[in-house]
Amino acid sequence: MLDRHARQWIDPPLNAIGVGLAARGFTANGVTLIGLALGLFAALLIALGWTVWALIPLLASRLADGLDGAVARATCKTDFGGYLDIAVDFLFYGAIPMAFVWADPAGNGAAGAFLLASFYFNGTSFLGYAILAEKHGHQTDAQGQKTLYYSNGILEGTETIVFFVLLCLFETYFAPFAWVFGTLCFLTATLRIYAAKQIYTN
Repeated sequence: MLDRHARQWIDPPLNAIGVGLAARGFTANGVTLIGLALGLFAALLIALGWTVWALIPLLASRLADGLDGAVARATCKTDFGGYLDIAVDFLFYGAIPMAFVWADPAGNGAAGAFLLASFYFNGTSFLGYAILAEKHGHQTDAQGQKTLYYSNGILEGTETIVFFVLLCLFETYFAPFAWVFGTLCFLTATLRIYAAKQIYTN
C-alpha cells in the first residue's frame, strides 16, 4: 500500500548510487546476493537473541534490495536478474520470522507458523497474478520499473520492512504482532485473488 509513495522518495537517490556502483564494476546480481547474505546474517543474530543488533544488517540488506534494481537500470536489466531478486526476497521474508521461532520455539512457534503460512499464501497470490498479467500483456510501473508485474495490496515491501523493524525493537511482542500481520497478509492475498477474478475471468 505504501510502496508507490515510498518509491517517489527513495528511487532518485538509489538510482544515483546505482550509477556509481555500476561504474565501479558492481553487478545487479552481485548486489542482490550481498543483500541476501546480509539478510541471512540478520536472521542469525535474531536466532541468537541479538535482535537489536540485527537491525543493522537487516536494513542494509533492504538497501541492497533497492540498489540491485538501480544498478540494473544503470547497466542492463535481465529477466534472470528479476527472477533472482524475487527469489532472494522471498527467502529473506521467510528467514526473519523463522529466526524468531528458533529464538523462542515455545513462545513464538504457533504465531510464527501462522505468519509463514500467510507469507506463503500471499507470495503465491502475488506470483500467480504476475503470471496472469504477463499472459494478458498488462504492465505497470506503480512500484517502480520491475521485471515482474507487481500487484499492489494492503501489505507490500515497505510495510513488511517496518514490521520486521518493530519485531526487532519489541521482540517480546512477536506473537501478537505476527497474528495481526499474518491476518492482514491473508486478507491481502484474498483481495488480490478477488481482483484477478474480476479482471481475468473469460
